[in-house]
Amino acid sequence: MSTTSTASGTGRKPVVIALAVIGVVAIVVGVLWFVGAAPSFLNVGSHVKHGGHLFRGGVAAVIGLGLLVFAWIQNKKS
Repeated sequence: MSTTSTASGTGRKPVVIALAVIGVVAIVVGVLWFVGAAPSFLNVGSHVKHGGHLFRGGVAAVIGLGLLVFAWIQNKKS
């Protein structure tokens, strides 16, 4: 076992964890938008006060799933 493979494996671990956590948070936010229970701070600065919740929820869910898949791929590489 070389030190290079060990160093790259441990250096990638925090990135994988961060991607997974952000992915889960994005999915939770997407679900909150789907059910219409999103906190008001998520709508700050938005000119759309009514509607658009399904679109925002869908985008958040897709981004969350994408981050989880990317974290899984990065974890498999190590």
